[in-house]
Amino acid sequence: MSRYIEKAIRGDQSAFTFLLDRYWNEVFAFMLKRTENETDAEDITIETFSKAFDKIVAYNPEFQFNTWLIAIAKNVHIDQIRKRKRALFLDINDENDGLAYDVADPAPSPEDKLITEQNLSSLLHCIKQLKPHYQEVIQLRYFQELSYQEIADTLGEPLSNIKVKLLRAKKLLAEIIENKRK
Repeated sequence: MSRYIEKAIRGDQSAFTFLLDRYWNEVFAFMLKRTENETDAEDITIETFSKAFDKIVAYNPEFQFNTWLIAIAKNVHIDQIRKRKRALFLDINDENDGLAYDVADPAPSPEDKLITEQNLSSLLHCIKQLKPHYQEVIQLRYFQELSYQEIADTLGEPLSNIKVKLLRAKKLLAEIIENKRK
């Protein structure tokens, strides 16, 4: 196992795929027990592998790799719970402001439409900077709203490859967007 971890540290894509395949079910099952929600468990598992692969050079081989992944998953889950609590707190505080929202026209204003179109145009420009295979998975997942399995079937690739591609595509897209802001 350490051989694959060493390869992953050097950036070997096949090692990342092997590690994802090897540990995906274990991390997902663990999170499914904790969250009792498949969507949340999958989101947390994806984020866990994304963080683990980003920080794989920090992995300490004195510990089991799956233990390290589970620790990351627990932290991701705790962060998710905190975000939800903050959102709930804001919703509770805004309860009295509900009357003002009932008066406002829910349709987007021309300015809102323009901003949305500009943001979408900017996002599409950023997506076009990705390699074609990353553009394709982003397109299928977020614009055509296909599931991971549907994307795998469409592209004729293993599900684990699609998960890794989406993780990497989102990470690279976030970097492009961040660099554009600077």
